Amino acid sequence: MNQLLFFDSTLRDGSHAVAHQLSRENIRNYCRQIDTAGLHVVIVGHGNGLGASSLQVGLAAVADDVMLRTARKELKKTKLGAFLIPGFGTIKDNLQPAIDSGVDLFCVATHCTEADVTRQHIEFLRRKAKDVYGVLMMYHRATKEKLLEQALKMQEYGAQGVILMDSAGASTPDMVAETTAYLSAGLDVRLGFHAHNNLGLAVSNSLIAVRNGASIIDGTLRGFGAGAGNCQLEVLAGLMMKMGIPTELDLYRMMDVSDSVVCGMMKRSQEISSISLISGVAGVFSGFSSHVKKASERFKVDPRDIFMELGRRKMVAGQEDFIVDVAMYLAGRKGMEKESYDIESLL
Repeated sequence: MNQLLFFDSTLRDGSHAVAHQLSRENIRNYCRQIDTAGLHVVIVGHGNGLGASSLQVGLAAVADDVMLRTARKELKKTKLGAFLIPGFGTIKDNLQPAIDSGVDLFCVATHCTEADVTRQHIEFLRRKAKDVYGVLMMYHRATKEKLLEQALKMQEYGAQGVILMDSAGASTPDMVAETTAYLSAGLDVRLGFHAHNNLGLAVSNSLIAVRNGASIIDGTLRGFGAGAGNCQLEVLAGLMMKMGIPTELDLYRMMDVSDSVVCGMMKRSQEISSISLISGVAGVFSGFSSHVKKASERFKVDPRDIFMELGRRKMVAGQEDFIVDVAMYLAGRKGMEKESYDIESLL
């Protein structure tokens, strides 16, 4: 098996958990402390990636280039990474400036059936001699055959690995085992896995992915991330140590940074709330939670019903505007059902 690589998204996915309000000081302190922990890369930026800071998905407290340059000054042994979703970010406005800011490694992400849109971005980055990995988000929405087809496209474009992102935390252990085994057998590049904890399985699903051929694990310290959070890297590191699985991670250093730095960045402890749980059951992106809560309060509908309807409609990240439409639809249907009930009670 390839040496395991650990991608640290604490300063990217964790941004979701604090409404993208990570400060320069947060970034500086974290990168300074985590640099000797044995991680392959620290990915820094807005939760939705380069160019995503907006009213639609949330305005970041710090501009992309400032975040990246701040991290670059502190990371000496660990690579600096950035995340981009085509549509939010572009080559001219975001990738090239990120390269100029000192980024070593890029993750180019898209919905799991739309790898075609990553071609120009991946090929551009490879021409620039940068490490680049493709990311298939919401992977549970496609068959393993379709996922392999999409991953092979990313491999053809020049990606050095493909990461399956369990964006909604909807994976069961059997799903992870079957999918990672199938893709790892069909690819010539590394396979990675990014877990969310909506069903309480992020650490175990990450371990299952490794056992079935994945050699990249993408997670966060303290599970800091959208919704119920991510695979808690220090917990996975401790589990692997206990099981005798070799890594280059410094468990004590990760634990120290988790306690002394990440804890202070969090507004609340990462937990599986009812909203996080229902988003996992519905198979909907965890980052929708705050938008769903606002819509439920505005239109007086159950947020769980909104998530279930979003799942039925197969909504994906970037379609936050539809949350209001769904809430309005449910509110209208609720009124119709009440009217029908009242009429029937009179008969």
